[in-house]
Amino acid sequence: MKINCDDGFNPEWVEGAELDGNHQIPKIIKPDFFQIPIDVLPFSKRHQTKDYSEFIIFYENDDKFGAFVKNPEKFYDELKQFPGIIGPDVSVYVDSPLIVQMANVYRNRALCYKLQKDDFYVLPNVHWGDWRSYQKNLFNEQFAFLGLPKNNIVSVGTYGQIRGKDNFNRFAEGFDAMVEELEPEIVLVYGSMP
Repeated sequence: MKINCDDGFNPEWVEGAELDGNHQIPKIIKPDFFQIPIDVLPFSKRHQTKDYSEFIIFYENDDKFGAFVKNPEKFYDELKQFPGIIGPDVSVYVDSPLIVQMANVYRNRALCYKLQKDDFYVLPNVHWGDWRSYQKNLFNEQFAFLGLPKNNIVSVGTYGQIRGKDNFNRFAEGFDAMVEELEPEIVLVYGSMP
């Protein structure tokens, strides 16, 4: 008897991936060259392009790209027309349990690794949740940054991240921790950057 079970984590996506840290987050491959987007287009508006020169981004509500997260291959023909993708911004909500924050970091890296293996140019998206995601933990790791190459180009979105003093402070602390840990050569910011 064969039992089919969708565990939601798609372990087949990370076959062959090098895993980072005690949490074993898939590593994204550092590109041979940096390609900076001329313009960007949210995934949900991908049909509104005029010339396919934009990078596809996922800085919008998760429900607008949930179908992509579940079955990215379904969208490959469309997305191959664009020069690149900024990694899916699967939400790492600060009020989520820690395991959910970690799972969504894993999901982001697994999707990015899969897209890279399937010949997409992918820029890493960095997203952190509460302090536990960007401060060193018992394993001396900041799981929000696991799987990301150092001295690379990264992208962050401020959508919903800087409203109110607490959110602003958390974003600023996480941003500083990200810069210290990853030492990025270029940081792209989608949204307001105070």
